[in-house]
Amino acid sequence: MNPVFRDLKTSIFEIMSGEARRLGAVNLGQGFPESDGFPDVRQAAGDALMHQSNQYAPMRGLPILRQAVADFYQKYQGIDLDPDRQVLVTSGATEAICAAMISLISPGDEVVVFEPMYDAYVPLIRRAGGIPRIVQLSPPHWRFSQADLHAAFNARTKLVLLTTPNNPTTHALGQAELRLIEHYAERHNAFVVADEVWEQLVFDDPHLSVLHLPGLAQRAIKIGSAGKIFSLTGWKVGFVCGPAELVDQVARAHQFITFSTPPALQHGVAYGLALPAQRFDEALAGFRESRDYLVKGLNDAGFTVLPSQGTYFVNVDLVASGIDRPGLEFAFELLNQHGLATIPLQAFCESGRDLPVLRLCFAKARESLDKGIEALKNAR
Repeated sequence: MNPVFRDLKTSIFEIMSGEARRLGAVNLGQGFPESDGFPDVRQAAGDALMHQSNQYAPMRGLPILRQAVADFYQKYQGIDLDPDRQVLVTSGATEAICAAMISLISPGDEVVVFEPMYDAYVPLIRRAGGIPRIVQLSPPHWRFSQADLHAAFNARTKLVLLTTPNNPTTHALGQAELRLIEHYAERHNAFVVADEVWEQLVFDDPHLSVLHLPGLAQRAIKIGSAGKIFSLTGWKVGFVCGPAELVDQVARAHQFITFSTPPALQHGVAYGLALPAQRFDEALAGFRESRDYLVKGLNDAGFTVLPSQGTYFVNVDLVASGIDRPGLEFAFELLNQHGLATIPLQAFCESGRDLPVLRLCFAKARESLDKGIEALKNAR
């Protein structure tokens, strides 16, 4: 068996969600909304299922969707893309990340990643033969320094894999941080792969993409997710955008992973990306309201909540909240004794360090949030 996967443990998301179902617990752990996304986008996909072709879609994605992606990014982020050469449709963002890793790095290449991080990154880097170089970030601000990058980059650095806004920290990279990455990527002639799936869920400043910086735009790809944009996480429709030569290279791997993505879902996403801006503003306002509701409830209960700049999540600082148990231990105590599933940020740390921080998803019904707040209050 391949040792990269043979030695992997069951993901904390599968464990927590499975136990939440078994125990009937409130699930504020795994990041999926309790509402079922944009109804008219689902209707558009349903209509396409019955009235459009259900045979293989083009490997790079339906032309109507690639054009819709290019139009969407031009309208909302001012990024100009050739839909025929600079847009690739994948079966979810994780497939896009996988295709990027196995097509852009070779055995022995080093990849700079930032911890805490999405738990798929390191296994995919290693499966491609790469060596992860981990930059550890710490609360409350989760920022890296020039010294951090100076220590991580070297002659073997081939690629930087970053997330903005970041899941799980919720931190959105600012201009200064991206400039630092730009400087070191140019200096070491490294590619940059930016996981930007939360780009429509940034609560304060406008989303800043790697493709906004001239020095990165020539060596970087951005990855987007229809599942996050429309709160349809089960759809698994992703986008890869960037310089044609990099998108071409990722497409070479994509054709042998999933080849194409369900055409009905592509039609639904194409419809959704053309919706009026008001629809996206309303969706963002709803998530912001849920975030603020959960933060206030936790603060009133005596918990210290770290700033949440984007994503579906807020993080509780356990030490500052007077909780003296390790994050993983406290998470299982909450689950087994108080009926609440959460995710400890330790689960996002390849190094195994204990980060005494607990992640909660606020993309839930008010009843679920109230039950979560009450469970945490009882666990103090």
